[in-house]
Amino acid sequence: MIKDNQVHLNRAHVVVDGLIVAGSYVASYFVRFGLLWGDRDHAEHLPMLTYFSVLYFLVPAYLFLYYMVQLYTSRRALRLWDEFMDIVKANIMGILSFLVILYMIHQNNFSRGMIVIFFFINVLLTTVSRGFLRKFLRYIRKKGYNMKHILLVGYSRAAEGYISRILDNPQWGYEIAGVLDDFVPIDTSYHGIKVVGKIEQLSEYLENNNYDEITITLPLDDYDRLEELVAQCEKSGVHTKFIPDYSSLFPSNPYTEDVQGLPVINIRYVPLSNSFNRMAKRAVDIVGSLFAIILFSPVMLIAAIAVKTTSKGPIIYKQERIGLNGVPFKMYKFRTMKVQSEAEEKKGWTTKGDPRVTNVGAFLRKTSIDEMPQFFNILFGQMSIVGPRPERPQFVEKFKEQIPRYMVKHQVRPGLTGWAQINGYRGDTSIRKRIDYDIYYIENWSMSFDIKIMLGTIRYGFINKNAY
Repeated sequence: MIKDNQVHLNRAHVVVDGLIVAGSYVASYFVRFGLLWGDRDHAEHLPMLTYFSVLYFLVPAYLFLYYMVQLYTSRRALRLWDEFMDIVKANIMGILSFLVILYMIHQNNFSRGMIVIFFFINVLLTTVSRGFLRKFLRYIRKKGYNMKHILLVGYSRAAEGYISRILDNPQWGYEIAGVLDDFVPIDTSYHGIKVVGKIEQLSEYLENNNYDEITITLPLDDYDRLEELVAQCEKSGVHTKFIPDYSSLFPSNPYTEDVQGLPVINIRYVPLSNSFNRMAKRAVDIVGSLFAIILFSPVMLIAAIAVKTTSKGPIIYKQERIGLNGVPFKMYKFRTMKVQSEAEEKKGWTTKGDPRVTNVGAFLRKTSIDEMPQFFNILFGQMSIVGPRPERPQFVEKFKEQIPRYMVKHQVRPGLTGWAQINGYRGDTSIRKRIDYDIYYIENWSMSFDIKIMLGTIRYGFINKNAY
């Protein structure tokens, strides 16, 4: 629910910012040519329509600049002044780019005065809108909405400092459920936040509660337990942060947040946890899946007829897979096997010469045509064009106990193709190697990386030598 709320909030940010950019630009036009100088003769050198046509490029360009300065990244502890500086920074880059483009196309009649007015109006209105948004969020968080529930692991000076900052800033929307520690007695309280159990009970608390974040605040002499605790948290799929007890040992880097001078280190950086990144990727998925459905509709029609006429049973096979945030969904494929009982289906992966596979099914598997119905899964939001391949529930339960970091793959939508697949890890291949490639993709995602994988899928073809 928290993630859904954040997505809606960032969508609202984008829409409001787009309207403000457009409104500021229109206002600057009328201020420049109607109110300040009334220089309508100059306006006639370039028609109003020419000025307003710039909005087609200006609005998306400014939204991209806001994204670049992280205005759409969730930073609850960010002060309004720091957000204002980010707004100014983005607008300076926007104005300079605007002026450079005008110079390059030798456009001397475009009013530079109007551009300067636009800069000040846009900065003012965007900052005011962010201020109102903060007041709105503060109001709804007092009502108990848009909250993040946190469990602290380890009682230390860092834990006390973090608790103090959270309690001093209720507008951030954090709620600390308690602290786990082995040395401080249960029910020990610091500003009303109690020690509720032992660190060894972490798995139990993760299983029985729905936390948004686990924040590890161990003292320096307990760092040897960090790897074990991180593994437990990641197995559950809960976002994990680490707050060092001695902050001077940890220089600032892209994986840290600053909570009024207290560095908070994210154990794992997932670019797609950023709502704007998710929205951009989702937009590509929608357009790409629609295009693919239209493009491959003749192939899918032929495949459907072949499946129906060569073996008894449904054309489409629906199999339960585990998707984003560990939520099950039905993945679509053209049926390539004879109709089986539920027990037979759970036998395992297909192997070479598997008697369950039909002759048509073997061809569909080899050419990956059997995967094409998953374009509908992508369109419906259950999958992405690029991402880790989804697995069946019984294998997820097995692998999360056997393979470190396995559950990290469920922090993003599963994909039709992925980094592991274009590197040869498809079908009956090493699951550990596949996970290594999946985690690399998750931690290094970018839109250009997705494009590279799509091109790699086309380049290396759809033929899968490991598909039986």
